[in-house]
Amino acid sequence: MSKQSTRRVLPGFRLTLGYTLFYLSLVVLIPMSALFFKTFSLSLDQFWAAVTSERVMASYRLTFGASLIAALVNLVFGLLLAWVLVRYSFPGKKIIDALVDLPFALPTAVAGISLTALLAGNGWLGQYLEPLGIKLAFVPAGVVIALIFIGIPFVVRTVQPVLEDFEKELEEAATSLGASRLQIFTKVILPHIAPALLTGFAMAFARAIGEYGSVIFIAGNVPLVSEITPLIIIGKLEQYDYAGATAVAVVMLVISFVLLLVINALQAWQRRNTGASA
Repeated sequence: MSKQSTRRVLPGFRLTLGYTLFYLSLVVLIPMSALFFKTFSLSLDQFWAAVTSERVMASYRLTFGASLIAALVNLVFGLLLAWVLVRYSFPGKKIIDALVDLPFALPTAVAGISLTALLAGNGWLGQYLEPLGIKLAFVPAGVVIALIFIGIPFVVRTVQPVLEDFEKELEEAATSLGASRLQIFTKVILPHIAPALLTGFAMAFARAIGEYGSVIFIAGNVPLVSEITPLIIIGKLEQYDYAGATAVAVVMLVISFVLLLVINALQAWQRRNTGASA
């Protein structure tokens, strides 16, 4: 084989790899390293006290719990929305398709104010729900709603192109063999879109963990009740407790990284199983 036929589109593997490593180091590794090094100013006891105080632990439970619930809700309804946009034609489809991207473009503070105006006790919807005993603003439920709002596009936009590329002949073949609709979905369609679903779930979950702007307006920020971990970090920074803020941030970083590694491992396992059964 001639050298001409093996020439790469982007010449210079070493150059491009070096640039990639330099860029990742500058944008990701160096800031993350600085975060870890800042915590070295604390002793082990001080670090443990900073990251396990009652108020911080309550914020962990709310942040990760609400993020998980929101990501699971988006996993289900994001799939349904992507399915409708791909499989059906109806008036206003392009408008709905464009609205899916609204949380991407909308400033998070605007999203928080909008949700508060809608769900607060004197809001458009809250004024009818609160007399019924349903309170959705300034409580943990408001945090979940805000995280659902900002996370839904990640699932839809990840699953939608996979559904568009899915070969409908496989469904027709399964139908001709007597498979039911449920069997077709669980045995034919779901294995094909599962990696995309996991990717969308991971992205929505990761986005929700770090969300701040839209949550603080609707959460109420009550300590031990509706206070998220990013707000704890901001509060420590405002009190000039930089070491304490970085300690909590390191815990968030490590937990998020581990969870994403687990999800990526599940994706790889799913792809291997799908390839083996194909």
